[in-house]
Amino acid sequence: MNEHVHDPYVQRAQKEGYRTRAAYKLLEMDDRDRILKPGMVVVDLGAAPGGWSQVAASRVGKSGSVIAVDILPLCIIDNVEFIQGDFCDTAVVARIEGKLGGRKIGLVISDMAPNISGISMTDQARAMNLAELALEFAVRNLQSGGTFLVKVFQGIGYEDFVKLMRGHFSRVMTRKPDSSRDRSKELYLLGTLKF
Repeated sequence: MNEHVHDPYVQRAQKEGYRTRAAYKLLEMDDRDRILKPGMVVVDLGAAPGGWSQVAASRVGKSGSVIAVDILPLCIIDNVEFIQGDFCDTAVVARIEGKLGGRKIGLVISDMAPNISGISMTDQARAMNLAELALEFAVRNLQSGGTFLVKVFQGIGYEDFVKLMRGHFSRVMTRKPDSSRDRSKELYLLGTLKF
């Protein structure tokens, strides 16, 4: 708790009106890779409490749209449509695809992580399963040349997942934002869909 309270990104988020320190991870990656563009359709998987959706909505502007999905509730964010439900549920995926109304997505972002049990093998397997579900959704719904950004954890299944992504994307890059805690095993994989 002490680490969280004194975290410079937590303090900055409170000053700048972001719901979570995670907003700075997406800001950093977008500043580097220019993945958010005005007018773009973005789907944010695992959106609560909303830091990534805030960043995405501000960067795509009023001409763009953000669809946010989470099992937890999300307070209203301008220019963000929210679907509450479990992304592992096919009915929730159908609701997302219904909101798209046939539009293709420019960017799928996934900061999803499972509730931690403390059993590392189980937690890693559950995290990789979420990443695989997000990948499957992205490949099915991204426009040609669209982008997929997903949180993964180093460990069992990581290398296989990278290979899986390389099978679908013309480029796959690894990112570890400065705002990600050093002790965290989280990494982000960024893929551009083949044309």
